Amino acid sequence: MVDSAQFDNVLKLGKQLVAELGLDQSADTLGRWMAHYIAELIYSAEIANEDNRDEQRSKCASAILELWNHHTAMPNGKRPFQDYEPILRTLESLDPNSNTPRYFQSAREAAKTQKNTESAIWLESADKVDYTARLLIRFCLTCAAQDAIEKSKEWVTLAGAAGAANDSYLSVIRFVSNEAELSDEETATNEERKEIESRIKRLKDFVNLAKMMSDHLQAKLDTINNQNKV
Repeated sequence: MVDSAQFDNVLKLGKQLVAELGLDQSADTLGRWMAHYIAELIYSAEIANEDNRDEQRSKCASAILELWNHHTAMPNGKRPFQDYEPILRTLESLDPNSNTPRYFQSAREAAKTQKNTESAIWLESADKVDYTARLLIRFCLTCAAQDAIEKSKEWVTLAGAAGAANDSYLSVIRFVSNEAELSDEETATNEERKEIESRIKRLKDFVNLAKMMSDHLQAKLDTINNQNKV
């Protein structure tokens, strides 16, 4: 038996799936069939009398949630997060919630064992560069996802309310949405302000380090050019 409030939320998800799949006479036979099937179940559940209401609602809710569980296999052009898929694959490979260094995994531990040495300072810098590179990649991917963010937020909200939020895509989309909100110009919370200040400091350190390397390489190039002139 599905309680009334929960069923209403599942129903909203179902209606959105029907709208996405479309009921028109398109060439997408499978998508059109699924849309009609879910639409018929929704109609039957909404007009059901008291004697069979629970049965019809349960059948309808199960079908909607089952379809949602297979949303990644829906026809091309109809998948809820299709525009997001290349970005999601990249974000998943980056594991954005992990604190493990991506490019130089031994830097953090090595810096601890060589405390207060010049080597430790450079190893700590390598660890900071790794983290900042992750920030920059997040920023690039968030910008790439801007067009899809609003639409995906709607799906995330609907799936969450329907109790169908156990999806690997959803956590990544929430992450991108949170990154986008952190980057907008609206007033931030105190916690967000601290995170922004921390990121600014890391980025400035990154810029200074990049300039140091650029200056070093430019000096080397100038020396090579001068020698070639002789």
